[in-house]
Amino acid sequence: MKPLANPIYGGSVRKIIGKKKVREATGLSDVTVWRLERKGDFPKRIALAPNRTGWYMDEVEEWQESRPRGIEARIIPQNRCLA
Repeated sequence: MKPLANPIYGGSVRKIIGKKKVREATGLSDVTVWRLERKGDFPKRIALAPNRTGWYMDEVEEWQESRPRGIEARIIPQNRCLA
């Protein structure tokens, strides 16, 4: 997603989304997002205020696009086989 133009500074502004929008967009719980973030498998949040954080929407969208699709996405436990 292309960042919005910022007419005041002449640069671009990246859209920031909150926890609720991240949950809606990904279908993941707050705890799962936190665990993935700690492992480095989800975009890092940014501090907006002492009790408010958010994520850059373009980074969350890139993460979504990087997820495996189809049969490759299935996780098969090592002690089981498909037969």
